[in-house]
Amino acid sequence: MINYKVVFLCPLLLAAGCGSSSSDDPSSSNIAITAEAETPVVEVPVIDVPVEETSEPQADITCSGLAFLPFSSAVASDSSTGYSASNAIDGSFISTSRWSTASMNQSLTLTLEQAALVKGVSITWLNEDSRSYSYDIEVSTDNSTWTPLATSELSDASTDRGVFTDLTDTTAKYIKIITTGNNVDNSSNIVEIEAFGCLTDITTDIELIDWYLSIPVDEDIATTAVNIGKEDSDDDLDDDYFHAEFFFNSLDNGLVFRAPIEGTKTSTNTKYTRTELREMLRRGNTSISTQGVNANNWVFSSAPQSEQDKAGGVDGELVAELAVNHVTTTGDANQVGRVIIGQIHANDDEPLRVYYRKLPGNEKGSIYLAHEIRGGDDVYYELIGTRSQSASNPSNGIELNERFGYKITVVGNSLDFVLSREGQADITQTINMSNSGYDIADEYMYFKAGVYNQNDSGEEKDYVQATFYKIENTHQ
Repeated sequence: MINYKVVFLCPLLLAAGCGSSSSDDPSSSNIAITAEAETPVVEVPVIDVPVEETSEPQADITCSGLAFLPFSSAVASDSSTGYSASNAIDGSFISTSRWSTASMNQSLTLTLEQAALVKGVSITWLNEDSRSYSYDIEVSTDNSTWTPLATSELSDASTDRGVFTDLTDTTAKYIKIITTGNNVDNSSNIVEIEAFGCLTDITTDIELIDWYLSIPVDEDIATTAVNIGKEDSDDDLDDDYFHAEFFFNSLDNGLVFRAPIEGTKTSTNTKYTRTELREMLRRGNTSISTQGVNANNWVFSSAPQSEQDKAGGVDGELVAELAVNHVTTTGDANQVGRVIIGQIHANDDEPLRVYYRKLPGNEKGSIYLAHEIRGGDDVYYELIGTRSQSASNPSNGIELNERFGYKITVVGNSLDFVLSREGQADITQTINMSNSGYDIADEYMYFKAGVYNQNDSGEEKDYVQATFYKIENTHQ
């Protein structure tokens, strides 16, 4: 069981249908503010030769929770040319990056970075023609003695996305997938394998009772994004919620948010997917509506007093600490590499969107903000680097997997954004919202945090991902 630290912040997970047309194509705004004789060669098929690797047997591990378990290496008994074993653990879900073999009864042996209590695996099979693969799963602590955990399993022929398989909790350092062909031919093709379990008890300081979570499930499963904890019970997310494809823990006690390009959307007003938390001040009291100026949402202190009296909070602050792990690398130049990692959302518009963007040719990413005038244009503020689709590598940019923090503070019509990084001076941006139109009756606010993929033009399996270590929301 994952233990959540509960801190009552005010009468308060991922997102309701955020998205006016302006947020769908923010780069279209023209308003910006900048803060800164040959020998024949014989081709030989490449074969992954299993490495003889043994170690002392590991003592049994006892722990609670489900977290992503990284692999250090992969070897295969056979591989087709160009489709080596390492492709199955490279973090890419694009089909050209896969392990393949044309022969039956082959094995793929994966080594975990650390011995762990293995509780399940998620396997993404290449499935472009509704085929079903047959396979076994075994685990070992010493790469010598193997324990079978799944026998004669069949993959789901109806999907080409990752499918999580529960396993008997077993201490292991090695996981072996033994493939026995499929219902079409003798080949086996695995795009990606991910393992889940724990080393020690998984905990997080992020309280989830005052949020709901939206996830972009397969369109064959639902027509719109699935919202966890929105309708029936807002504390579902406080009850060890886990989804191997979109939302899970990291070993360092973070919450991982992932959103592929393909998937359901939260509304007809957006063309992008998201795995995102939406603030819910009602804290599980489902008798209160999710929308409107009421106990579920907050308003600015510049709003009429009658609106402040009805709201669940007045003004607000959101503090987050995170690392962006992956951004899209395929698609149109104006969309590739960008993701929204935090928002203030109003009825239909967004007083604030926080962007991270790293272009494929750059080692570091940029940070910029968008402030949407109610019913109008976006105003951009560039804090690190630029939002340009041809931006050079920002010298003070943020690398993937680098931890950083942000704080959003709203008091009346003044919005302060602070970006913090270890060993560097804070970067601050103040936005005057006096003429932005949000200080009127019937206009309400809520925070959002997670990943909102800003690319719908790339490979379907390309994705964005971030790990959050802190999400704290407070209001008067």
